[in-house]
Formats: sequence, structure tokens, C-alpha cells
Amino acid sequence: MERSFTTRSLNIPFPKDDPHRSLDMPVYESVAFEFATSEDIAANFRGELPAHVYSRTSNPTVEYFERKMKSLTMAHQVLALASGMAAITNTILSLCKAGDNIISGNHLFGHSYALFKQSLSNYGLETRFVDTTKPAEVERLIDENTRLIYFETVTNPQLEIADIRALSELANKYNLVLVADSTLTPPVVFNSKSLGVHVEVMSTTKYISGGATSFGGVILDNGIFEWAKNPNTKTFSEKFGKDAFIARLRKNYYRNTGAAMTAHTAHYQILGLDILELRLERSYGSCLSLCEFLFNNQKVKKVTYPGLKFSADYGLAMSQFNGKPGTILTFDLESQAACFSFMNRLQIIRRATNLNDNKSLIIHPFSTIYAEFTESDRQEMCIRDTMMRLSVGIEAPADLISDIDQALAAI
Repeated sequence: MERSFTTRSLNIPFPKDDPHRSLDMPVYESVAFEFATSEDIAANFRGELPAHVYSRTSNPTVEYFERKMKSLTMAHQVLALASGMAAITNTILSLCKAGDNIISGNHLFGHSYALFKQSLSNYGLETRFVDTTKPAEVERLIDENTRLIYFETVTNPQLEIADIRALSELANKYNLVLVADSTLTPPVVFNSKSLGVHVEVMSTTKYISGGATSFGGVILDNGIFEWAKNPNTKTFSEKFGKDAFIARLRKNYYRNTGAAMTAHTAHYQILGLDILELRLERSYGSCLSLCEFLFNNQKVKKVTYPGLKFSADYGLAMSQFNGKPGTILTFDLESQAACFSFMNRLQIIRRATNLNDNKSLIIHPFSTIYAEFTESDRQEMCIRDTMMRLSVGIEAPADLISDIDQALAAI
């Protein structure tokens, strides 16, 4: 009998037995770790004796968080980092060099889009933006310098879904790494390996942290890409085989850019994993209730959530995410002024820019996350000034509906 996600999470053993038989993994807030002999520490630095030596490279509490993520996702290797953006940046740097190009979805979280278009382009890496829901258009952009295809499992905030199996087939055809940002679809509803994703990146600040307790990110290598086929990991594959990608990350980027997750952060993330399934189920039920209420309100011009039966992406939501493509919805009013007026009248739902907090959060993406982009950029990314993004928390759905109702009634 297969155990539930929560049961499995609560029963993953520590890497080493705790001398005090603690039920929770201790927080090893230590910078350095001692070796018994000079020969041992020398062997560690040669890569012959695995051990923790310095917390910027590895830490026991962080290791346990990585072990939990590995067990729950069935990934081959997992690396925990300081943030989701650090996970994306380290992944791209490890797989690409100046003169290479990547193909990315054109509907992205604003900071991911800025990383590709504004930051990495200064170092000779080209990003070719495309609608990843159309594999034929993706294929037309591939050339001999393309190294990977990057996409969000559910785009933020457009809430679109690509056919992941189709993208996987395309990536395999051209020996490209398929990288998925799964922040909106946590492992309780999404298994990237089963759909052919090679590398998964995730902001664990969101669902995993247990309610906005801490910043974090993870990189998951599913162990299904032959790293000798990527020119930038080929040398490492000769020495490390299936572990080449994570080995290159640890030795060349994670360690050198200082992107390590702290022990205290890992502690929060470990606890968050244990209640992830419970939180998601509560938020998902409320999300559907709010969608129904908003859809039937005449002041609301549009409601978007791919888990709704009338959504064009409903079939993919069912097959790829067990029918639960996150707990984020968007809805439109008649104008930006109406959006601001509505948001200012909310009493329970908070005006804030995180996702998947225990609290429900609302934001106007056009005037905030995407404020620095040109009008043309915002139009290309389908960011409307009439749209609001609502991250549904774990409050009682009746209370959330009441809050929205009174705010809508006043505009």
C-alpha cells in the first residue's frame, strides 16, 4: 500500500542517528566542522571522503531538507539554495556559457523575465522568448548553440499550461535540457520526472516553507539526462557520471556565488514539507469556492484559473497536476482604478506580493511586479491593468467570500 505524501514526509530518516533521539532534525547553526585527523580533511578536499566541512558548501540540517525533497519527489539529486531566483540563476550558469542561447516561455514571473532579458544577456547569453504552449514555435528557434528549454509549469500570473510531455520529446530530440519552474505546482500534486522534465527548479519560499516562514529554493536533477550531451557538463560527466550536473553546481557555482541555504531556513522548510499536503488541500478548496463566487458576480469581468472545467487548460491541469494546478487565481474589474478601490477595501485579504502564504494575498501585477517594464513588454506578457492576482490562503472560504463581497459592493 502506497503511503500518503504527509506520512512519507514525517517518516524520512535522518542521515545519521541523533544521539538524543530527537523527533525533529536539529539545527546545526555552525560555520565549520572538525575532522579527526589531518589526513581526513585532506581526503575531503580531494573529494574522497564525503563530510561536512563548511556550511557555505554543505550543512547537516540543509542535507536533511535535501534528503526529504529527494525522497518525496523521487529525484536523483537535490540541491537547496538561498532563494528560488538563486536556483534559477545557478542552473542557467551551470548549463550555459557566453555564446549559448536558451529558449524560454514568454509569459514568466517578472523577475525571471528580467534575469534572462536584462541580467544574463550582459554576459553573452541569449534568451529566445516564445509561447511554450506551441511546441512547433519552440522547435523553430533551436540551433546548434541552444542548451535548454525553460518554462513555468503554470505561468505566473497568466496561469497558462504547456504540454510538458511534448516539450520533453522536443528537448530529447535535440539533446537539450528541459528545465521546469514548478513553484506553483508543488510535489504533492506534480511529479516532474514522470513527465520527462530533466531539471526542476522551485521557490520553496512559497508552498514548501509552511506559510512564508523563510526564503529558499531547490534544484532537482531527475537523473534522466545524459550530461555528456551538454558541452558545458561533458567534462564533469566523465568523472561524475549521472551526478555531473549537481557536481558542477556545487564546485563551480553554488559554492563560489555564496547561494547556500542557511540551517535555520532548512529547519523551517523541513517543517513546512510535513504540512504541505494539508495546506494545499485547504487552499485548493477555497480557491474553487472563490472562483465560483467571482464568476457569478456582475462586477467581475474575467476569472482565470486552469483548474476550472471551462478553462482551455483544464485537460492538462487534470493530467499533469492531478487537477490541482496551484492555488493562484486572477480576476479582472473594469479598470485599474476599480482594482485599487476594491483592494483598498479588503479587510482579511492582504495587499502583499508573496504566494502561498497561510494568509490570502492580493496584488495588482501591472503596477507592481511589472512596473519597470515597458508598455510593450507588459502587453507581450499579457499583463493587463485590469487584472489582480489572488493567492488563496487557509482562512475559512466563507470569510474570504464575505471580504470580497463587501469590497466589490463598495465600488
